[in-house]
Amino acid sequence: MSSAAASPVHPGPVFTIGRAVLRPLLRLRFRPRITGREHVPATGPVLLVSNHLSGLDTILIPSFSPRKVQFLAKASLFRSRLGGWFFRQIGAIPVHREVSSAAQAALDAGREVLAAGNVFAVFPEGSRSRDGRLYRGRGGAAWMAFETGAAVVPVGLIGTNRRLRNPATGRPDRVELRFGAPIPLDDLAELPGGRARREATERIMAAIHALTGQERADGHATGTGA
Repeated sequence: MSSAAASPVHPGPVFTIGRAVLRPLLRLRFRPRITGREHVPATGPVLLVSNHLSGLDTILIPSFSPRKVQFLAKASLFRSRLGGWFFRQIGAIPVHREVSSAAQAALDAGREVLAAGNVFAVFPEGSRSRDGRLYRGRGGAAWMAFETGAAVVPVGLIGTNRRLRNPATGRPDRVELRFGAPIPLDDLAELPGGRARREATERIMAAIHALTGQERADGHATGTGA
């Protein structure tokens, strides 16, 4: 069994309708400050690379990106007829995490989305940061960027891991979603593959850090990405 969809799906009308409904609710609840949307190219493949602090991240990015965003989702969410229909309608790609080849299949699925000229979002840390620090990036995002020539746009999320309601004010803390300028990687194309991916990954994490100001951790994040 493949651990990801064999061919790219595309967001349907449900994505557009759902985003129209979610945006005002998210603005009311979290008062997000969104900056840098102009950095996302209007056409062509775009790889959004973001830090990952909470489950809210996977809602904020597609809700406020200027273009439709596709992402990975646990295969268990697709098991029911309704669930499968809904998640495919919003362009989610099922991944069987229990399959040994899941990591490569996820990269292949992202490559296909980008090759079709669409937008794909990933968390280079691989998992959610449980202490708020920015962990070392993994090489998958760089691999997809070199395979497809996609523009790599860093995303900085701030405050999505805070408590839902501040006891001092009685209101939710404000969150921020910052889109940065595309990261230049063209000069790395002539380097050996492994070295190019390592350098690109470091540039990606440095760009995210510049947007968030998080303390950087020496190792990789562990645990689930939820």
